[in-house]
Formats: sequence, structure tokens, C-alpha cells
Amino acid sequence: MIPRYSRKEMTSIWEPETRFRIWFEIEAHAATASAEIGLIPKDAAKKIWEKGSAASFDVARIDEIESVTKHDVIAFLTHLAEFVGPEARFVHQGMTSSDVLDTCLNVQLVRAADLIIGDIDRLLAALKARAYEFKDTVTIGRSHGIHAEPTTFGLKLAFAYAEFERARERVVAARKEVATCAISGAVGTFANIDPRIEAYVAEKMGLTPEPVSTQIIPRDRHAMYFAVLGVVASSIERLAIEIRHLQRTEVLEAEEYFSPGQKGSSAMPHKRNPVLSENVTGLARLVRGYSIPAMENVALWHERDISHSSVERMIGPDATVTLDFALNRLAGIIEKLVVYPGNMKKNLDKLGGLHNSQRVLLALTQAGVSREDAYALVQRNAMKTWEQGKDFLAELKGDADVTAKVPAAKLEAMFDLDYHTAQVDTIFKRVFGAH
Repeated sequence: MIPRYSRKEMTSIWEPETRFRIWFEIEAHAATASAEIGLIPKDAAKKIWEKGSAASFDVARIDEIESVTKHDVIAFLTHLAEFVGPEARFVHQGMTSSDVLDTCLNVQLVRAADLIIGDIDRLLAALKARAYEFKDTVTIGRSHGIHAEPTTFGLKLAFAYAEFERARERVVAARKEVATCAISGAVGTFANIDPRIEAYVAEKMGLTPEPVSTQIIPRDRHAMYFAVLGVVASSIERLAIEIRHLQRTEVLEAEEYFSPGQKGSSAMPHKRNPVLSENVTGLARLVRGYSIPAMENVALWHERDISHSSVERMIGPDATVTLDFALNRLAGIIEKLVVYPGNMKKNLDKLGGLHNSQRVLLALTQAGVSREDAYALVQRNAMKTWEQGKDFLAELKGDADVTAKVPAAKLEAMFDLDYHTAQVDTIFKRVFGAH
């Protein structure tokens, strides 16, 4: 985790102090459940809670113990015993390290998912507000980077809104997928621990019991989680690339807000660069990259190995912290995005009405011309606009083969922008429902 690309609320989930506090809660809830079914004294469970809750876990002390034990959970339990005293012998009864580690990891991933869902909600709110602001602002649509037919800037943002609404649903599903708890003991057989303890801990930690664990929670769940984060990152990049293109000098239909005192270049004082969009594009690449090791973690030896452990210690914090930062940065970009309708109109008019070519093509076919011949008629006039800068409508009206089928007055009526935007309200209702 790099502070430059981190937000405190998310990073705090992954801090050692948080991890050790979650470990303690898992152990203490297990002790309480054990006491309730008569496996350990109730007074012991009470003292574990009281003394552990009051404790301030010393990360340096745990690290010191681990330097000898070479085992993080044992180091934590040894440190916990320093607070709890003799009752510590009832901690970790019948449990194995993975019971604590895996359940804790899933608690952290659930908490991270909750923050990410909130991040997406902020972005959705920004996209919806700006989409309605520019619902009827006509701009040229592009395919392959080339002028195609008119759309509206609001529709561009509505498209992004729908995509991130799907992203939200996927994160909610990934949260559910990973929200499981395993307190099943060595190789997951419950030989030395009662399944009721797992059920109790799961409920207290906001999880559900893993139906069958092999000492570890199966990693296909985690692969799904990180894959979803990767898909969300790809959606971030798609929208960021759109903004980067629109900010190009030759286009300049929209640009990132350039704050007072901001500098775009150390060498060229005139520069206003899409640095935020470029930044989230790079961060998206990182988040996507974390999905591959998560998938490779699925295949573990027999009932368990720890080849996944080092991977998760890295990708758990890094993927969630990075995505959290990128989503919030993107929301800020959209909230402050500067839009230039005048440049949109200028760019739309740049090719002399070529965006109406399909409408003319269809009119010719409806007038009895074969599609192949109609295409050739329209294209030969369109190419004069491309190559010679001719006005498309004027060329069509001057082509006797065209006007023999479609009169000049009808051709003029086809060059109406409202035709291209007639269904914008229909699309908005599909995306946003009743506004």
C-alpha cells in the first residue's frame, strides 16, 4: 500500500492492529460458544473477553515473539496470554491457525467490499447527475475513433452509469461469496471442536459457516472476489479513456477540472493534461493484475498448504486499497468534469453532415434501390466530403441518381439532429427509471 494512492478508511482495515483485534474477537467468540455448551468454564470465557478487550495489542511484541516461534498465530496467542493469564489455556481450544486466519481474511474482505460499494454509490450519483445535466447535449458518436452518428453526452454518461450499476451488483455478489467462516479444526473434520462453535462465531462476525472446509476456506471464493475487482477496474479504465480522448486538443469536448495554481508541465506552462484519468487507468491495470494470482491460489495441495498465504497478504490490501482510491478519484473527476457543448457542436459539423449517411441509405432502399446500389450512391458522395471538403447534402442534391429516387426537399428534411436523439428519453427511462 502506497500512501499516495491510499485512503485511511480502507487502509485501516489492513493494519496489524485491526487484524489482531479481529483475531481476538474470533478466539473470544469461540471461547464464549465453548462455555455455552459446557466445554470450558464460563468464568474463563468471561475473563478472556474482559482482559482481551481491554488489551492494546503490541505489534512490536508480537513480531518479537514471532521471530522465535516463526509462527504468527502462536506469537499472537502467546502475547494474548500475557494479558489474559491462566485462563488463556482455554483459548484456541480445538482450533487450527487457518480457522483464525481465513475467518479474519474474510471479515476484512467483507469490510473492504462494503467500502467499495459505497465508493460505487458515490460514482453512480455523480454519473446520474451529470447525465441528466447533459441529456440533450448533442455530440458526435465515434466508432473506431471515427465520426459515426450523433448521440448525446448524457447518453455517454448513462452508459457508464449502467455499467457501474452492474459493477455494484457484482461486488455485492462477491461480498456474499467471500463472507464465510471456518472454525472446523485440523483438516476441517470438527474432530476436536463442535460445529456449534463455528456457527456461533460466524453469526457474531457477520459471516455464514463454510459448508465444507478442508482446514482452509476454498479459494475459488477469493478468486471470484478478486476477479470482480478486476472487472470493476476495467470499467474504471473504460470511462477514464473516454475522458482522456475527449480532452485531446483536437477534440476538447470535455476536460478534467484544472484548479487554480495547478501546473500541467514542468517545461510547458500552457499544458492542461488529463493526469487524473491517466492515473486511474494505471491503477486499474494493477487491480486487474491481482486477479491472476488469486485464481492460481485455488489449486492447493490436499487439505491445505500455505502457498496462497503470501499472495493474499499482498493482494488483499493492495487490490482493495487501490480500487477504493481509483473509484473515489474517478467520482471526483466526474463531479468536476468541465464540458464544452460548443466544441461538441463544432466537431459534429466538421464533416459536413456525413453523420446522416445511413438515413439517406435507408431512404434509397425504401424507394426501391437495392442496398448495394444505394450504398454505392451514398458512398460516392460521402467520399467527396472526406477528400475534397464538399458539403454532403449539397453533393447528394446535385446527384441526379439520388434525387431521382429521393427528392431534394426530402433529403433536406433528413438532415435533422432531432431524428438522432428521438429515443434519448426511452433510454434514460431504461437506465434510471422514473427520475
